Amino acid sequence: MADAIFLKNLWYVAGWSSNLAPGDRVGRTYLDEPVVLWRSLDGTAFALEDRCAHRAMPLSAGVVDNGSIRCPYHGLEFGGDGKCTRIPAQDRVPETARVRTYPIVEKQGLIWIWMGAADRADSALVPDYPIHENPAYAWRSAHFPVKGNWQLLIDNLMDLSHLPYIHANTIGGNPELHFKTKTQSEKLANGVRVVRHMPDSVPPPTYVDAAGFKGRIDRWQEIEFAPINIRIHTGACDAGTGAYEGNQESGFSMRGFHGITPETATTTHYFWSMATNILDNGIPDEVFEQTARTFREDQEVLELQQLRISQNPSAPMIDIASDVGGRHTRQLIAKLFREEAPAVSAQAI
Repeated sequence: MADAIFLKNLWYVAGWSSNLAPGDRVGRTYLDEPVVLWRSLDGTAFALEDRCAHRAMPLSAGVVDNGSIRCPYHGLEFGGDGKCTRIPAQDRVPETARVRTYPIVEKQGLIWIWMGAADRADSALVPDYPIHENPAYAWRSAHFPVKGNWQLLIDNLMDLSHLPYIHANTIGGNPELHFKTKTQSEKLANGVRVVRHMPDSVPPPTYVDAAGFKGRIDRWQEIEFAPINIRIHTGACDAGTGAYEGNQESGFSMRGFHGITPETATTTHYFWSMATNILDNGIPDEVFEQTARTFREDQEVLELQQLRISQNPSAPMIDIASDVGGRHTRQLIAKLFREEAPAVSAQAI
């Protein structure tokens, strides 16, 4: 059996609820498996194998008809449970006329999908992100298809020391400051937490535009990884006003959610949102637009990395001091792969 390249028994982000209206359907690949997301006319969302049981036509090319999705080739209709409910050419529907269904949960603006064994899907384990329900924050969301491996994106987000080089015109700052800042990485029970404090620093352009800082700031970067999503809280207060003593909410906050869902071994769905506590004068829109520009810059970096890695997959890569968070994350992911291995082997027998 080939080595596994995806963790299966996790809740992954499948999409944003707002992007799937009643009657809509969209075909996507998650973990190398074709899936059709669709919403019935009563508003219920479903996820099915995107392959008609008759002649392998993608169901995502069909249409949603009330409580079923209809294949465009011969008109077979499938309900949310994956069973065929109608075959226009005959009265009897055989028991074998069914497709795989994937458990999904909608919560806080997100559609979560379980790609592993359905009987192991526990909705109580769907990640919680209350920022999307907090009236003190305004947020916007997006979906970027990235032509790069999912672990490259995790590495990128767990180490923000690249900001002054890749994002000099937005959220970056002085390169010397970033590399002199100590990166503290802590292993959690099922995650990794990275904290970086940058006291008495010059505010980067996005911070000035959003919060109107006039002088130096006390800046923070707090990153939390849990398989497989990342939450990043960055921001600043005027220098000396208690940013590191629990006074962060009085300053400027940017809270980013990053849902990282593998598409294939070399492509990734990147579902992200950005929230800010500065709610007036169009600031949330401006923060989102500047954030989108920075993430486009990251996307370009990841795709260039993947190009070189694909050309020479066996070439080694070294770690530097700022990689400590990413290293801890990779160690956790390797542990989860080992824990899944017996179940994967049993299914292959």
